[in-house]
Order: sequence, then structure tokens, then C-alpha cells
Amino acid sequence: MLEIIKQPWPWYVAGPLIGLTVPVLLILGNKSFGISSSLRHVCAMCVPAKIPFFQYDWKKELWNLFFVLGIFFGGVFAVTFLANPEPMQLNPILVKELSVYGITDFSSLIPVDLVTWDKLLTLPGWIMMVGGGFLVGFGARYAGGCTSGHAIMGLSTLQWPSLVATVCFMVGGFVMANWILPLLLIL
Repeated sequence: MLEIIKQPWPWYVAGPLIGLTVPVLLILGNKSFGISSSLRHVCAMCVPAKIPFFQYDWKKELWNLFFVLGIFFGGVFAVTFLANPEPMQLNPILVKELSVYGITDFSSLIPVDLVTWDKLLTLPGWIMMVGGGFLVGFGARYAGGCTSGHAIMGLSTLQWPSLVATVCFMVGGFVMANWILPLLLIL
């Protein structure tokens, strides 16, 4: 059984399994799928201030916090028991392009050359980690949800704002990966 889970699953199996979370959540309790809302629930639970945004019955959304904890522990389980000892298989064109920027160590899921403390404490590292983190948080709040909530739940329930948000997320990712990241890597 563990060997089946360790293998990459084809898109026609993994995609429908992800997509089936939407009807299951709707049928089991009219719940919406999304991850960024869990931060709001934690803040509503822990912040005693009378901030209107956090004044709601967060206990009804406790399932979402368990869902996020399940994602976390699922990741811990996968790293511990399902790790693939083989090196990452990357397209040779990508390897060649990244080597121009000094990125050559692909022994991890994220290139090791990008996630060292030395790199983090540089201007490009600071921009990517702090600036990127701010933009992701701001964008999720401004869009009324994160990529998973809009792209999986919102699109499947035919919500126009989710289509707009998903298109904007994709365009932002394209711009970042193709235009901004190369500039940051040469700094």
C-alpha cells in the first residue's frame, strides 16, 4: 500500500480526488473549501479585541482548523515516510537556465541555493521572503480567499469573483516567475 502512495499519481486520478472535496464538503455540511480563512479563525479565537472582522462565531468553523492541521501532519507524514531518495528530475533546459543564476543544487524540493540563511539575509532574499509573504497575505485578504479556495471551490461553484481572482493569481505567478524572479536572482 505504501508503495502505491509513494508513486506519482497521474493528473486524471489526483485532479478528480481534489475536485471531489468540493461536493463532499457541500454535502456533509454546506462548508466551503479554503485555507487562508483558517488564519482568520485563529485570530478570532486568540485576539480578545473588539475588531469587527473577528466578531463572528468561529466555533462553527472549527472543522477548518482541523482540516489545516491535517494538511500539516500529512506533510510531516509524507516527508518522514514517503520521501523519495532519488534526485529531483528537472527539465535540462530549466537546469541550464537556473545555472546562469548560480542555482545548481537541486537535492531538495526547493533549490538549496535559494533557501540558506546567507541568501535570506540579502536584499533579494529579503524581498522574496518578506515582500512575497506580505503580498501573498495581502492578496489573499484582498481577493477574499486564497488560490485553493478560489480555484477549487469558487470555480467549481461557478463564482465570477473566483474566476477573476484565479486569473489574477495565474498572471501574477507568470509575471513573478518569468520577469521579476530573474531580476531578483541577478542582484
